[in-house]
Amino acid sequence: MRAAYRLARDALPAYSDKFSRHDFTLPQLFACLVAKEHLRRSYRGAEALLRDCRHWCRDVGMVKVPDHNTLWRAARFLLAKCRVARLLDAVARWAALVRALGLSLKPLSIDSTYFEPRHASRHYERRLREARKARAAARAGAGPAARDKSLGAGEKRGRRLKSRAMKRMPKLTLAVGGHRHLALAMAASTGAGSDCPDFAPVLYDAWRRVPNRRFKVAADSGSDSEANHRAARLDMGLVSLIPPESGRPPPPGAAPGGRWRRHMKRLLATGESRRRCGYTQRWQCETVHSMIKRNLGSALRGKTAWSRRRDMALKVLTHDVMVMAEICG
Repeated sequence: MRAAYRLARDALPAYSDKFSRHDFTLPQLFACLVAKEHLRRSYRGAEALLRDCRHWCRDVGMVKVPDHNTLWRAARFLLAKCRVARLLDAVARWAALVRALGLSLKPLSIDSTYFEPRHASRHYERRLREARKARAAARAGAGPAARDKSLGAGEKRGRRLKSRAMKRMPKLTLAVGGHRHLALAMAASTGAGSDCPDFAPVLYDAWRRVPNRRFKVAADSGSDSEANHRAARLDMGLVSLIPPESGRPPPPGAAPGGRWRRHMKRLLATGESRRRCGYTQRWQCETVHSMIKRNLGSALRGKTAWSRRRDMALKVLTHDVMVMAEICG
């Protein structure tokens, strides 16, 4: 909570409005939200925890404990896109101050992942599908032809449900400094799709936040496009490393289209060349995704797309605060 309070104090004003009640400052409420996410509590659970640990509140200057409704309203205000960007700006400034970016040692890596929209395991969902198929077969009668027809209808319905579920999956794209596993930029969205549209905005956010603007950026083939290479190399002056493996494959022996995609085909041809240019450090972003899901959970509590985006932003900020607290000791 102390690390989150110091971070928010450098990035946010004390109050949202001069006419507000001024019971709590914005940095204090952000520290409470980080503690809630770190301990995987709901808003009511966080209120009960803070009432039992009042010395935590005194550490950040609070004389009373905020209730769950106050925390919920604070989350809606503090986790808006512009304020999340300010907090990530503060993270980048702090990391540059203590020399924790390390972009000259390891490239910036960009990758995306999906979170669970609810607290239900994959095993539970698979057993539900199996039970649904068994009930459909039982209703169809004892005839093998009718049973096969019922199973086929069940499989089609299962595919429709899976497609509908994929359209609602929360997606998080991160730009990560691999030296200390700090998330420098993020983009939260909904639905499965290509990583190409998120590559340039996330890279630009990370690029403008760091003082050393000459580094390498590595991403997987999901971000492969000539436009992304031009945005990284010509607009920002970076070295982009993206395997040219997306889209329709070229004929055997033919080079992919585009100047930079052909260059990637030659540069990333062998495992040794990938290690030498630094592309193998791309997996540091997958490490950060794994750290967030293992430490903070892979399921989101929000019921709407906007609330799930706020949940993902809070997870990213909590992860950065945890890394900062560990480095500072």
